[in-house]
Amino acid sequence: MSVEQRIERVIQNLLPLTAFEGKLGTPKPLSERLEQCHTPGASIAVINNFEIEWARGFGVIETETTFKVKPTTLFQAASISKPIFALAVMRLVQEGRLDLDEDVNNYLTSWRVPKNGDWQPRITLRQLLSHSAGLTVHGFLGYQISEPLPSVVQILNGEPPANSPKIEVNILPGLQYRYSGGGTIVAQQLLVDVLGKPFPEIMHELVLQPLEMNNSTYEQPLPSDWAASSATAHPWKGIPLLGRHHVYPEMAAAGLWTTATDLALAGVELLKVLNGKKQPALLVKETIESMLFPQLPDREELETGFYCLGFAARTGEDESFYFEHGGWNEGFVALLRFYKNIGKGAVIMLNSNEGDPLLKEIMQAIALEYQWPEVLPKEKKIIELADTTAYTGMYITETGLQFDVTSNNGRITIQLAQQSPLSFFPLSELEFFAVAINTTVKFEKDATGNIQALIVNQSGKQIRAERQI
Repeated sequence: MSVEQRIERVIQNLLPLTAFEGKLGTPKPLSERLEQCHTPGASIAVINNFEIEWARGFGVIETETTFKVKPTTLFQAASISKPIFALAVMRLVQEGRLDLDEDVNNYLTSWRVPKNGDWQPRITLRQLLSHSAGLTVHGFLGYQISEPLPSVVQILNGEPPANSPKIEVNILPGLQYRYSGGGTIVAQQLLVDVLGKPFPEIMHELVLQPLEMNNSTYEQPLPSDWAASSATAHPWKGIPLLGRHHVYPEMAAAGLWTTATDLALAGVELLKVLNGKKQPALLVKETIESMLFPQLPDREELETGFYCLGFAARTGEDESFYFEHGGWNEGFVALLRFYKNIGKGAVIMLNSNEGDPLLKEIMQAIALEYQWPEVLPKEKKIIELADTTAYTGMYITETGLQFDVTSNNGRITIQLAQQSPLSFFPLSELEFFAVAINTTVKFEKDATGNIQALIVNQSGKQIRAERQI
């Protein structure tokens, strides 16, 4: 099959999410989904067998224009700025110029992590890159081109004209994950203080130039000679943002202008070095490996993975392990994903916030075409139970809600008040799920092994009901 045929199969096979767990909608073409989500343009790059197999633009850079998105069209990477920035920090660590576990106040000169009364927090670069420093400020709004721009120190202090609060420690560092763009700005100022150069210059020298990311810059505002190659931001309803895009002096956290192709180049570099397929242009294998481990002492996990240094990683078998990051700026969204051990991945960039659901839809369409592991939602495995009469009876909550459980051909049926009876299927001796809705039930046994209660679980809420004898 040719690459063009594969591209066509990808863009004709987007599967929208539905309101039901494990169920996807009917296939839709990318053009239709872009229109439905008021998203003018998309840029996509696909990595296969450790190489960029294709990079393509779709749609236009601005609604109501005919200027097509090209592989060289610049998009704001938003929070994907963070993992690319993390590569710069790790290069300095690799060269012995920074220590991940040193107090950052020993490096900072133009600003210091402030005291809380008489207590001085101690935070490290490891904590900043893994969002475990206990710092505030999740993300940033950006600034209109006509607005005055704050300095980084003003942003750190929350002083006008900064439009974000003061960045400070308000929980104990090193104990838990809490996403903080503010922490990334602390690390940005640290590099400027240590190296004594403008931040965009630092990133060009340390990362962008070695990786030949020639269509990428951290300069904010975007230089005028780059503007003609840039996409316009569209927050909602396909309406272009005033001034075409916001300015982000919070460069390490949100300021990277780049292309899907350039981000894929970074991915190819990391994947090849990890698998011994090239000499490093930036980081050696051991350094990259060290970035992809859980950084908290108790290895706190997210839903299906953990936050490491610069990236979020998804746990799984060797082939299914991947690292990724998403991004959301005003009028731009993006997502990258790289499979560590099989040389596959993709980067998707869109110029609309309303297009955010498309990131996963496009990623899944690519995954299906290129046979990435564990792509589709896992089917729940129904087991056979010899006897389901042990669960039958009336169950009542403390507030008087009644659940009537009956047995029906190896499964159970539950009726709540005047609702129609609902079938539940066994996952184990005590766990059952409904096919019709997103509800599960877990039964409890007493000390003698008899069923004594059930717990209904749906949308994060648990309701316990005692069995009536």
